[in-house]
Amino acid sequence: MPNRPQNDERVTARVSASVKETLQKAAELSGATLNQFLIQAALKEAQKVLEAERIISITQQDADKIFHSLENPPAANQKLLSAIARHQDFFSESHSTTR
Repeated sequence: MPNRPQNDERVTARVSASVKETLQKAAELSGATLNQFLIQAALKEAQKVLEAERIISITQQDADKIFHSLENPPAANQKLLSAIARHQDFFSESHSTTR
């Protein structure tokens, strides 16, 4: 028999009688138990929230600016050149000490 995850975690919530009644009616109409309905609805909403965090929406104008900057990067300023030098020094020192 395959190893199946156990449903042994519990989630509870306190709601008013009218909220429970509404949820119960909706569950019955969808052919699910109240518990199944709540889990399905909560999971669907959770997935929407997570998906919204993964997607970045920008205007066409902003996209054009980004692509222009990628295709035509500005010249490196002194801070960037200094950071590159520190990076190279750090890795050349740590690389030579590990040999």
